[in-house]
Amino acid sequence: MIVKKVSGGNKLKKRIFTVLFGLILSIFALEQASAEGKVGLEIGNQAPDFELETLDGEKVKLSDFRGKPVMLNFWATWCPPCREEMPDMQKFHENNDVVVLAINVTHTEINEKNAAKFVDEFGFTFDVLLDVNGEASDIYRIRPIPTTYMITSKGEISHKALGALTYEAMVEELEKME
Repeated sequence: MIVKKVSGGNKLKKRIFTVLFGLILSIFALEQASAEGKVGLEIGNQAPDFELETLDGEKVKLSDFRGKPVMLNFWATWCPPCREEMPDMQKFHENNDVVVLAINVTHTEINEKNAAKFVDEFGFTFDVLLDVNGEASDIYRIRPIPTTYMITSKGEISHKALGALTYEAMVEELEKME
């Protein structure tokens, strides 16, 4: 009788262990599945969507460009490194199959029209979006500018850069996405 209780206890322990092990594996699998496609700001996360207006007043969402690689750049006219990288962004836009979205952090500008004047003066042809209320800047937690996110055609963040990028660095990050 005592022997039976001991061996029965071992069977119970094995069952409990098996159930717990299965439960742990299930939790791990669920976490992995939910991490894929998770919206966030980390590399591999789905880039958070937003809607802003272009200089022409057209409303644009980041998700409108799904299926194409996107360079998302936050900048201001009063920022010297931002101004420095703009010609490289123009070259990148002209020479590569990529969408360049330059988000002016308009809420930090002295005059809301500064972005349009700057773009006209230098003849930039990539899309410039106005973040008048700082909504996109808040979503992307923009502190230093320029800040650039490279987003794959699937909408996943593949790279984040703080500070100005050179043309070569832009091309290098685009090639990593392909």
